[in-house]
Amino acid sequence: MSKPLPLLTSPPTERRDAARNREALMTAAAALVEEIGVRGVTMDALACRAGVGKGTVFRRFGSREGLMGALLNHSETEWQAAVMAGPPPLGPGAPPMERLLAFGESRMLLNLRHAELIEAAGNPGARSVGALSFTTMHVRYLLDQLGVEGDLAYLATALVAPLESIVLREQVDRAHLPMGRLVAGWSDLVRRVTAPAGSLDVVAH
Repeated sequence: MSKPLPLLTSPPTERRDAARNREALMTAAAALVEEIGVRGVTMDALACRAGVGKGTVFRRFGSREGLMGALLNHSETEWQAAVMAGPPPLGPGAPPMERLLAFGESRMLLNLRHAELIEAAGNPGARSVGALSFTTMHVRYLLDQLGVEGDLAYLATALVAPLESIVLREQVDRAHLPMGRLVAGWSDLVRRVTAPAGSLDVVAH
């Protein structure tokens, strides 16, 4: 199987001043989210923090939902870069099982950290589909590297499902399950899926 490609392509070439403005706005927006949380971030607050006019913020993002979507894309791009070319075990260089386990834990933490941001984006469908495509493709690639047999596309989809924010928030916010239990559970699921046929003790009923 070919190596999975990053989801998000490079943005169109910008003028230097436009690129500087974009980076300043993204940095200011990320800092605001860290300081006061997603719900406290407004277009006015961002304009004030970045030292630009409110019109500049609206021209760049269109709306508050657009701003949240841009933050999600920025975070997703950085995370995918770490998966594709960052240090092991998340990035290349570690055995495929170590990479797969690191991938799952990292994705859980990222989706939980950005759960409110995902909701604030309003219509995150495009991001969700694209991000899911990347994660599923990468898990399928690692399953292939591990020599797993069977329908890898289906198995990858099954392994990625517990990493999605809607599932995680149900477990963490409503069922109050500790993060350690979720990581351990996913690791156990991975080992069961990747175990050679007949190696698990199955009791027939």
